[in-house]
Amino acid sequence: MANEPQSDKINMKALAKALNVSIATVSKALRDSHDIGPETKLRVIEAAKKLNYVPNAYASSLRKKASNTIAIIIPEIADSFFSQAINGIESIVAVKKYHTLIYLTHDSYEREAYMFGELASGRVDGVIMSVASNTEDTSHIKALQQTGIPIVFFDRVFDDVRSIKITTDDFNSAYIATNHLLDAGCKNISLITIKGYPSILSAREQGYHKALSTRGINHKESSVVTCSNKYNNENVDVIAAHLITVKPDGIIATVEHLATSTYLACGELKLNIPKDIKVVCFTNQITAPILNPPLTTILQPAYDMGKQAAQLLFDHLAGRTDNVNKEFVLPSKLIVRESTAF
Repeated sequence: MANEPQSDKINMKALAKALNVSIATVSKALRDSHDIGPETKLRVIEAAKKLNYVPNAYASSLRKKASNTIAIIIPEIADSFFSQAINGIESIVAVKKYHTLIYLTHDSYEREAYMFGELASGRVDGVIMSVASNTEDTSHIKALQQTGIPIVFFDRVFDDVRSIKITTDDFNSAYIATNHLLDAGCKNISLITIKGYPSILSAREQGYHKALSTRGINHKESSVVTCSNKYNNENVDVIAAHLITVKPDGIIATVEHLATSTYLACGELKLNIPKDIKVVCFTNQITAPILNPPLTTILQPAYDMGKQAAQLLFDHLAGRTDNVNKEFVLPSKLIVRESTAF
């Protein structure tokens, strides 16, 4: 009969399509969110009954009764930056009496996308993340947002995703680091970076180029070296080959593990740091002051970035959405040590 309820069950995506609205609108309407008007709520509820919509029982229970769990998605845990950021996040999460689930993507887009599929079941109330270096497609991130789960980015962000973002001043930091090497007497500075698309890598390279052009130094494509995003012996070989062919007298390493590779490459070639070549690295590595020689670093406010990311996520969960699509930039600091001594 035409007036009988349909026997086939539909999911939230199909319900949203039938109503010609977003999944987020359906999700919020069914949860009686204050973001949705009464007329829209009524239309969604009536359609859900008519079309025999049956919610995911696990996800539904968590949405009605908060899971009190936050997901932290990061590329790796060995990097000092991410370890300190997690401590900052935990400083807020603990006070809120929430739990955290830490997901490691190992800098893989495929793992990252798979994890987002798992989170769509509703096991967490919100996500704090730093994207993998090879992530270009953001459909998995936007799909999770459509379910009503808020996402806050820190460090590695995507400009085309509408979300809260916590970053540091990567362009200015690279600009300052390059000028520091120029002031220390360097005339042939190389940038050692990794494969990937995160905004931080682009900003650091742009800051490097800007400093050179401001000082009237022509940029050479051969002065930018791209390594693997993993620590391995291959990176040492790539850097060593560059040192032999280009003979730079200054190096800026854009990520933490490249500092170790650079030191090892210089050691293999018997290059003295800082006499033959000066080195500065973006790193929060706690061993930087005791390396031989002590390493000049761009110190990022990792703990504060994590803390602010968590606070803004909880603000969002409490219904304060005025900061959505805003970017908060915290300053980094150049710590000068012997690796760039005159």
